[in-house]
Amino acid sequence: MGKKQIGLICLTAVMMGSILAGCSGNNGNTANSGNTTASNEPGVATEEKVDKVSFSYFNAAAGKDVNTNETTIGKIYEEQTGVNWKMEHLVGDENTKIGTFIASNDFPDVIVPGETIDKLVDAGAFIPLNDLIEEHGQNIKRVYEPYFNLMKDENGNINFLPFSANVGEFMPEPNITQGAFWIQRRVLKEAGYPTIKTYDQYLNLIRDYVAKHPDEDLTGYLALTSQDQFFAFTNPPMHLAGYPNDGGTIIDMETHQAMDYGDDVNSTKRYLQELNKLNDEGIFDKSSFVDTKDQYIAKLASGKVLGFFDYKWQAADGMNSLREAAVASGNHDLDYMALPIVFDENIKDQYIDPPSFVSNRGIGITVSAKDPVRIIQFFDNLLTDENQVLNQWGIKGETFEVNEEGRFHRTEEQIVKANEKAFQQSFGFTYFNYSWPMYGGGSSFPDGNSVGPGTQPEVAQMSYTEGDKELLEAYNIESFSQLFSTPDERPWYPAWSIPIPQGSEAQVFEQKRNDLQRKYFPQLVLAAPADFEKVWTEYYTEFNKLDVKALEDVISAGVAKKVEILAGQ
Repeated sequence: MGKKQIGLICLTAVMMGSILAGCSGNNGNTANSGNTTASNEPGVATEEKVDKVSFSYFNAAAGKDVNTNETTIGKIYEEQTGVNWKMEHLVGDENTKIGTFIASNDFPDVIVPGETIDKLVDAGAFIPLNDLIEEHGQNIKRVYEPYFNLMKDENGNINFLPFSANVGEFMPEPNITQGAFWIQRRVLKEAGYPTIKTYDQYLNLIRDYVAKHPDEDLTGYLALTSQDQFFAFTNPPMHLAGYPNDGGTIIDMETHQAMDYGDDVNSTKRYLQELNKLNDEGIFDKSSFVDTKDQYIAKLASGKVLGFFDYKWQAADGMNSLREAAVASGNHDLDYMALPIVFDENIKDQYIDPPSFVSNRGIGITVSAKDPVRIIQFFDNLLTDENQVLNQWGIKGETFEVNEEGRFHRTEEQIVKANEKAFQQSFGFTYFNYSWPMYGGGSSFPDGNSVGPGTQPEVAQMSYTEGDKELLEAYNIESFSQLFSTPDERPWYPAWSIPIPQGSEAQVFEQKRNDLQRKYFPQLVLAAPADFEKVWTEYYTEFNKLDVKALEDVISAGVAKKVEILAGQ
């Protein structure tokens, strides 16, 4: 994937602690569009002033509503630009909420949609950003220009800004923050820290532990299947087969053809049949198919669940509760470890994401926006090095430090503080480290520091507890991601970001497939083992009545387009 080096924009000022204000002459930084014009001295304003303004921001994800100027980061941005955001988050069903906006033709100033983004684009809810970017988006152009051809619709319009673009040299994460099969450390400890690679080995390890502890009311394996998170249950087959998260399809590395694996007997059927056996043995939690996400998180936090598959960012609340308890007690037996589980020994795991660009999610300015120019200027102001430091690292001397070599790091106290939910909310990390235009995961600054603290080796090492170090030593690794294979280059990644036209045969297939899997997958897991083949045949027959080729053709074409565009950078 093409890499774009970012210019050195006042990074020296960041090192000197001037993160509280924009730098002068910073590649089109629009600090003069806000409350005051930034000066060369941090926190000192010129006489030129503009009115403060509040814009409305709707995020189609759950969260706590807030005025951003009530947070530390948001207050700094208000000082830089004069802009405050009234952030509203989704309550209830996304389609219903977005449908109400569309029906009334009355929208918040900006919207961060989820799966309804195509509905908003088709309804003309977003204004094209091309001219605004050209006139007011110097930093936007610097960060996103290599991807403009992926961002444009069939009319050449850029309707929204994706959340992240790769900037600088790619830096892999030292710890696992995406998908994995997770297992409690006590299971590994009791077994003598064995090397676990295959699905059978993983499940047998859980079986053995449950058998040895019959009176502890343990859950051997738990799954997340709630409506919006059902992919956490359908995605494991592709990971077990040695592919990354490309969504409902796997992409052939040579031909670049997409294949929907929903009816694949070597991956999906094999995965479900093993869960069927677990259920018959009383080791699978049947409530997985009726629990809400909150109930799922509570079960993880209880310390009774031995293993599960999920993406770290989705299960984090439950896992973090256990980790906080472990840090307090010094006993990490109930904490989890990520394992790169595959079907067979000869399969190379691909859990770690390669460099990627997600073009079908982002933030858009709506037709109801009161001042699109000022909004795009705010977005552009976010995309300076110093403000990306602010969003991800915070303030020097408060939430991070800089050593004599210019390396960013955090003290133990700062690491603990930065992981506290209440502090993340009050400081603004909760609201600004995603769902805005930003440097993407794995990006780096010109001086070699990681944009994200999670990918900075110094922070990872400082974050490790004595329990972590014991585990790392047992497996002879320096970081947890070293158990996982280096990702192969996939210029199209992730394929799930390739747009599926609304109302197309591909979109109809996708919806029918999802409905079919929600109907049959619980039956396949909960059926008596003697009935599994019968239920699979029913599902397989119904699946193959659907027009799977329609989706595969769209994804294959999208993959080819991304490969061609990025190869030309």
